[in-house]
Amino acid sequence: MKITFLGTGTSQGVPIIACECIVCSSADPKDKRLRSSVWIEDEGSSIVIDSGPDFRQQLLREKVKQLDAVVFTHEHKDHIAGLDEVRAFNYLYNRPVDIWATTRVQAAIRTEFAYIFSETKYPGIPEINLHTIENTPFSINKTELIPVDVLHYQLPVKGFRIHDFGYVTDANYISDPEKEKLKGLKVLVLNALRREKHISHYTLSEALELIAELKPEKTYLTHLSHQMGLHADVSKELPPHVELAYDGLKIEL
Repeated sequence: MKITFLGTGTSQGVPIIACECIVCSSADPKDKRLRSSVWIEDEGSSIVIDSGPDFRQQLLREKVKQLDAVVFTHEHKDHIAGLDEVRAFNYLYNRPVDIWATTRVQAAIRTEFAYIFSETKYPGIPEINLHTIENTPFSINKTELIPVDVLHYQLPVKGFRIHDFGYVTDANYISDPEKEKLKGLKVLVLNALRREKHISHYTLSEALELIAELKPEKTYLTHLSHQMGLHADVSKELPPHVELAYDGLKIEL
């Protein structure tokens, strides 16, 4: 299985366009963070988790030529806004793209992208097949995904386990039964927004506490705001088995 980080950033706390903070003006490419998303290649399948506003740019940068499914964690704009871009794959393969989401997220998609579901189909609109995520494992071709229920303040969000890989973004609470699904991982990807306390995201210290509890072999932190600081500086503070993820990072399991 190959995992590519399409984006590791967030809209949360993003400054105005003219901002000259040290992260936004950094020359280090690892500080250039598009909205959080990962691309998973496994058993011949190509799966993306979340399609934010930067989706087109991310797909072009990584030269993604195949897209079998998009899986959504939740309905916030920075995670669903790029859904329209699947139309390119409709054109390439002459078939709909499978979309996996909870019923609540599907309702948001139907609202945000009402033209997709119009009775009168405008030529060239995205073609998708909606599939419902519940709290039971499901498969995309030969790849099994195990949903993990987490909370983003009071909003239910789905994390996922795929083989020995776990992905949790936009969370600040995981119940003990759901934590069990994240035990024994080779790689965990976990959100860590910033250092200061936040109402709906893990902070750096909170993420490190959870990592110590779950004990994955390796953890990559994602959904990083500019408030976290420079990649190079933060990296010096982390234990050897924890790293900041960055856009374009590729790992294999």
